[in-house]
Order: sequence, then structure tokens, then C-alpha cells
Amino acid sequence: MKWLVLMCLSVISIGSLFDLNPNLSGEASNTSTEIALGEKLFFDPILSLDRTISCSSCHKPEFAFADNMSFSLGVNDSLAIRNTPSVMNMLSRPYFFYDGRVASLEEQVIVPIENPVEMNLSYEVAVERVQLNSEYDSLFQLIYNTKPDSFNIAHALSEFQRSLESNGTAPHDLWVGDIDSTAMTASQLRGREIFIADENKCFECHFGPDFTGDEFRNIGLFDAQTLLDKGRYEITKDSSDLGKFKVPGLRNVALTAPYMHNGMFETLEAVIDFYSNPYDFVKDPINMDTLMIEPLNFSLQQKEDLVNFLHSLTDKEIPFRKNRSEKAAEESRR
Repeated sequence: MKWLVLMCLSVISIGSLFDLNPNLSGEASNTSTEIALGEKLFFDPILSLDRTISCSSCHKPEFAFADNMSFSLGVNDSLAIRNTPSVMNMLSRPYFFYDGRVASLEEQVIVPIENPVEMNLSYEVAVERVQLNSEYDSLFQLIYNTKPDSFNIAHALSEFQRSLESNGTAPHDLWVGDIDSTAMTASQLRGREIFIADENKCFECHFGPDFTGDEFRNIGLFDAQTLLDKGRYEITKDSSDLGKFKVPGLRNVALTAPYMHNGMFETLEAVIDFYSNPYDFVKDPINMDTLMIEPLNFSLQQKEDLVNFLHSLTDKEIPFRKNRSEKAAEESRR
């Protein structure tokens, strides 16, 4: 089966990327690298207007660098307009944000800093703040041999995000790579067969090492009545892009609830119910992709197996997850 062969090759090929993760444990001992400097900035609220919000406030390690809220809270408890996606496995992405508005991580990291419902700070002011911080000034001199500036601040943040790649510890990786033939359960293996079967079309959109083709698709979550986000259309103004959003990768998807660009589904079970028959949720979708027009009508067993398969894509090691969880537990005991 061509999909099976392609999927195996795609997932195995990610092994060549694993060596690019010098900081997977989240236990950097110093800030002498661009990645570690970017880590420091990522967890520092210095880049927000009132110094209360950091990148990690919305991209939380314990949720695979996504958020567990439908819409994250920014400065002054302002509400984001779209669900916060994970920033793991961004190394090979050609576009960023649900609407694909930028094509590099260096551009991407600046957008939430300036967004009025997120960090709400002019990037120029953010750069000035970092420049006035003596510790950052010393670190940038050490690593970049120059003072902090608009380029190297964005570069350091981007390098940190590039380091957040999956490391091959997910059950599916272990099974596909012939590392552990028992890594996946019988239900997960059945779910995998359902997922890659031509007639179910899951693999049409979610393929490659990170289970995304980096395409824009309209899965039926725009109806111009209650679902009003036009997605990619707002960037291109092309009517064929109405209601299209970037297909997310599925690695660690079990940790990144709620789901969809608007966070409308709280569980993977609800997501599979939607894909089984979108019309149960949206009666009159506009511009829906042809892949979605005919309901799949999964059985209860198929739905359970698909959910279990998606759980097999969860890394055993998430950068900084353990450290952050331990810190939260310690604070709760105080």
C-alpha cells in the first residue's frame, strides 16, 4: 500500500532531525548558546507590556507548548482570537499561524509581542528593554558578539523553538522504527490502519514526519453564521481560501486540547466525532474541502481505535515538561 510505505519512510526520516535537540531534557546548565538564550527570553515576561506575560504563558511545556484554554489570556486578561497552537516541531514548517501569515520563525516570534490581545508591546520597545537589561546585554555580547538588537533577539527566540523537536520516543516512532514491536497496542494498530486507509482520507492532510502536509484546508468550520473566522482568506483575499486554515501536525496531539483554530472541541473523541460526520456539528458549511463532503460514519470501535492511535503519537519526553510540572507542584504546596 503506497500510503503505508510513504508513512513509514516519512516517520523514519525524522530520525535525522533528532540530533538537532541539544536541550531536550529542559535542563540547560548555562546560557552560552543561542538556544539557551532563546529559552531564557521565552520564559521571561520582559517582552510584554506590563511584564506579566511571557511566551510560555500561552505555550506551556506541560501541554506540549500549546495551551489548555480555548483562547489564551494576554495582558490585562485580554482574550486571544484563536486557539494557541503548539510550537513544537516547527523546524520544517514553511508557514506559521493558522492563516499562514508569515514564512519564518523570526517573523513569527515578533507577532505575539506586538499583538494587542497578547503581549501588547511594540517590538521596538521590547528590544530597548532587553538592551537596558545588563544580564541580557552581557549574554548577547557573549553569544552574538554584539548588543541585543531586533535581529538577534528574534533569532535567539527562533533557535529555541527550532530545538523543540520530537525525539522519537512516541510509541508510534518506536513501533515504526522497529525499536519496540510492542510499543503500540492492538487498538492503536487498528487505528493506524483506519488512519492511513485511502477511503478515510486522514492521511491526505496529515502526512509526513510531523503528520501535516503544511497545506491549508477548509474542514467545514466556517458557515458565516456562527462560525465567522475566514482563515487564510483574510491574508490572500482569494475566495478559494475562504474558511481554510493550516493543517496542524499531530505529534503530541493528545496533550494539546482543546482542538481546532477556535478550540471548539475539548477532547479527541469529539474531534473524531466531527470527522465522522461534520454535518452533526455544522449544518451548512461554506467552501468545505471535497475530502470532507461525504461523511465517514465511523463505528464506535473505529472511533475508539482512532483516538488510541492519536495517543500513540505522544512523546515520552517533552522539553521542560517535567521541570515545569515539578515547579507548579512545589508552588501549590506553599
